[in-house]
Amino acid sequence: MRIVHITPHLPPDQAANALLPFQLGEWARARGDEVAFVTHPPRAGTPSAGGGPIVTIPRQPTGWLQRALRLGSIANTWRIRRDAGPVIDRADVVHVHGNGLLAETAALLAARRGKPVVLTLYGTEIWHYRARRWGPDLFTRAYRAAHAVTFYSDGLLQRATELGLSRRDAQVIYPSVARTFAFHDDVGRRGARAALGLREQHVLLNVKRLHPLAGQRHLIEALATVVRTHPDVRLIVCGTGPLLAELQGVARSEGVDRHVTFAGLVDNAMVARYCAAADLFVLPSLLEALPTVAVEALASGTPVLSSDNPGGVELHARFGADVAVVPREDAGALAGAIADFLRHKRRTSPETKHLLERDFRPEAVASKYWDVYGRVGAGARA
Repeated sequence: MRIVHITPHLPPDQAANALLPFQLGEWARARGDEVAFVTHPPRAGTPSAGGGPIVTIPRQPTGWLQRALRLGSIANTWRIRRDAGPVIDRADVVHVHGNGLLAETAALLAARRGKPVVLTLYGTEIWHYRARRWGPDLFTRAYRAAHAVTFYSDGLLQRATELGLSRRDAQVIYPSVARTFAFHDDVGRRGARAALGLREQHVLLNVKRLHPLAGQRHLIEALATVVRTHPDVRLIVCGTGPLLAELQGVARSEGVDRHVTFAGLVDNAMVARYCAAADLFVLPSLLEALPTVAVEALASGTPVLSSDNPGGVELHARFGADVAVVPREDAGALAGAIADFLRHKRRTSPETKHLLERDFRPEAVASKYWDVYGRVGAGARA
């Protein structure tokens, strides 16, 4: 089978719609399929797809004149058709990831050329969806033209249905969690912590881009309350973003800067080491579809405390007490839940491990996508 992935991101970009296409490419090549990619250049570095051919298409200009006259969109639409067209023509299945001009134009181009199109949606496309009343609504057209649509979470699927985007063939396929994130019991956690040189009695972890929607400010404010009863605590924040200086200032003003480590951008192997070493993974995000970082923590044996964003609520419904939920933007509730957990620390349950193996490990996720590819391919041949 010849599979083409159309995605705005590939590694080294760190985004769900960068990681999944990369993983699907590796899994497909391992079973003997041919894979190619059409993507934008990453924010830094060179796009990586594990050896598959990559066609890169520049992002559209963002100047005010180009936006006003739509010159960038027109030029990029022409470029996408020119550069992606030959790759799409050779495909048996075209898998489109997310939204934006590249994804939507390529999806429509593939559908017009009679190619089976699979569309995977990750979050923002649905949370911020508004049907356009004037001008071309490329997203809605691409959504309707796809032969199958998969969602990163059940919450996204339900929201799409509420918005009038119901489809009989839509399904949820959860993100994959690499085997690197392996269960650690209390002994394993202590060993992982010693290997990282962490000497504190309590370790909290957050992995997320430093952005207002990630809610790290509320976590640092909560920490100021937690240290009153648990002074030997360390919060590790992995990620980069525009709020670094502001969050460092919040830590100083709250008097907890010596308790906070801003680890910066770290690779997945290091995230796995931190997940294994942590007592509790804390995700105070204002909005999440399905937070992969939280599932990676669960796979490592580390319980999760989330705000009541849609993804956190969904994980709580699936994993029960291993994912606790508190109100968004409520530092007091967050502090109370953290302190309560640190008084009764534990690792995740056997039931959580079973659910992870069934729905989130690479073999399970890959099998679901192969089924989708086979179904749309058979439909195109019928």
